Amino acid sequence: MNWVVDNLGLILELTLVHLRQSIIPIILGFVLSLPLGWVAWRFRLVRGPIIVLTGLLYTIPSLALLILLPSVAGYSARSEANLVIALTIYAIAILVRAVSDGLDSVDDDVRQSATATGFASFRRFWAVEFPLAGPVILAGLRVTAVSTISLATVGILIGVTNLGYLFTNGLDRRIIAEVFAGVIAVVVIALLIDLILLLLGRALMPWTRAASKKATARPVIVGAPA
Repeated sequence: MNWVVDNLGLILELTLVHLRQSIIPIILGFVLSLPLGWVAWRFRLVRGPIIVLTGLLYTIPSLALLILLPSVAGYSARSEANLVIALTIYAIAILVRAVSDGLDSVDDDVRQSATATGFASFRRFWAVEFPLAGPVILAGLRVTAVSTISLATVGILIGVTNLGYLFTNGLDRRIIAEVFAGVIAVVVIALLIDLILLLLGRALMPWTRAASKKATARPVIVGAPA
């Protein structure tokens, strides 16, 4: 405990660095997954290959990816960009399916109604399909955020400093309090980002709250079919 009190400045500094390294790939992964997920949903012929190939990206061991990427692209393995690119790839692996499934959950009658009222494809996507697919996409984004924040700690193994430093340094020096401080800091960041995403979802998609309240208020009749 004394170690934590004496090193609060270090913990805060590493937390802010870790937060920056995590938020950038989450945003990039989300932006890049939207067109990929739309293509996977829109063109059934390529849906399977896109979902499978992007999903397989998540099976690549993180340390191996952090070593392979620089050797292929030609940048430094110890650069923060290396970690951000790798985390973005993992984010895409999760979010492409979430976007495709979200768009698939939109009722066809709603699409047809939007088209009948004069909505072109581009306008219909942003005004109708994307908002209605929001809850499913948000669920995938929340999983991505927690996964990214956790995976970012691996960066310390290639020399990218973040909260992972507290793990390796604490283990090397046998300071258990330092390791626990790193674990707690990562958990706090993950919970904070998840809460922010949840609140943003409620603010941007108020109709989901109304639907939830309606479902909760629905009377249950014993013996009636579900």
